[in-house]
Amino acid sequence: MTTGAMPPTAPGPKRSRARTLVPLGIAAWLVLEVWLLTLVAGAAGGLTVFALLVGGAVLGGAVIKRAGRRAFRTLTETLQRQQGGHPAETTPPGSSGNGFLMLGGLLLMIPGLISDAAGLLLLASPVRSLLGRYAERSLERRMRAAGPGSLGDAFQQARIHRPDGKVVQGEVIREDGGPGRSSGDDGPRSPLTP
Repeated sequence: MTTGAMPPTAPGPKRSRARTLVPLGIAAWLVLEVWLLTLVAGAAGGLTVFALLVGGAVLGGAVIKRAGRRAFRTLTETLQRQQGGHPAETTPPGSSGNGFLMLGGLLLMIPGLISDAAGLLLLASPVRSLLGRYAERSLERRMRAAGPGSLGDAFQQARIHRPDGKVVQGEVIREDGGPGRSSGDDGPRSPLTP
């Protein structure tokens, strides 16, 4: 006789802290944005709020356009220097902060007063340089701490597509341990090696 009770199942993978907190943070940010817009609309009027939102969108578009042009000009100059045989500089002057400048323009384009304030902060050069140094240090620290099987070995990852449509995830392991073969081995080759 069965009791109708479900057999116990193994608990699923634990949810990461970021997957829990990021949606809650976005929801709180949206509620705060709407609340601030209603406060300003009550104090200054709806037309003022509309003008602020349109002005932010126009200014954000202009900032993104300017940063994009500057990034394209920097890329073109770097490529011309490399083709001319001149040694390329590691960071061309004036190129630092283009990503943060574009992010500032995007935040200005998003309707809301908090995002506008954050976007205006990112337009300030000292803030962009401070955030750029922090991001660079953080990236260097993570790259040093990265072990095997991380971004450094990403080119050795492979997917095998079976005829029945299933995808088998795998990793290419070479017996010689090197990234490429110098001799003309007739052994099996990874699908990612030329």
